[in-house]
Amino acid sequence: MELSLEAEKAGASLIRVSRKLSRACSKLTFAEPVTHVYNPLDYARRSHEVFLARFGGAFANSRCLDAPRAILLGMNPGPWGMAQTGIPFGDVSRCREWLGINESVQKPQNEHPKRPVTGFECSRNEVSGTRVYEFAEEAFQTPEAFFARFYIVNYCPLSFMEESGKNRTPDKLPAEERAPLFEACDFALLRTVQILRPNLVVGVGAFAEACARRVLGKQQVRLGLSFGRMLHPSPASPIANRGWAAAARKDLVGLGLLAQ
Repeated sequence: MELSLEAEKAGASLIRVSRKLSRACSKLTFAEPVTHVYNPLDYARRSHEVFLARFGGAFANSRCLDAPRAILLGMNPGPWGMAQTGIPFGDVSRCREWLGINESVQKPQNEHPKRPVTGFECSRNEVSGTRVYEFAEEAFQTPEAFFARFYIVNYCPLSFMEESGKNRTPDKLPAEERAPLFEACDFALLRTVQILRPNLVVGVGAFAEACARRVLGKQQVRLGLSFGRMLHPSPASPIANRGWAAAARKDLVGLGLLAQ
């Protein structure tokens, strides 16, 4: 799909926001039990910025649509998804085969031996990402059609690991570490919404919804926003494992984002 000049500008603006967020996050330090921190906005910049320009641009290009448009807001990168590809919920096979993105990825600083980054050569699947993009393909067939209605972004771009390799989510960080991290993430989320001007911001899970309401709630009327939540596709969720796609469709239908 050919992008308008306005859409190209939106993609360039998203890239500037991403680089600013990456620089801010790279300055932060985290104490044990966190021992390793990955910033895919840095080492997977090429693929991340292709995603921003192509699909952020597609979302911006669709402002003339009568149908509502929504940002789907995740929490932070998974070890076999965005931590490998730089793409939110970016399961390797779905990024290559459906999104058509397959860029070189560098190594993170202080790589965890149990969480190696091999980029688009990674043989592991990110279950959450597989579920998200398989659902998108079934509902919309092409990525261009999906991203005309939905854009995907994570609230926090960093992946945190303990010495054992266990994932540690941003909400579990101590308050003194969360404060500067969330300040940078809040700014990036606000700027993303200002650039893309969605009708809704839908939290993929309770944490993301709470972040959206906290960051954007006071400007909800000015931005013309509504908020919502959909079930997180994590395999750690028994409800998601009983049929996440059907639950996600029900959530999005209830928000007026999909037809019955």
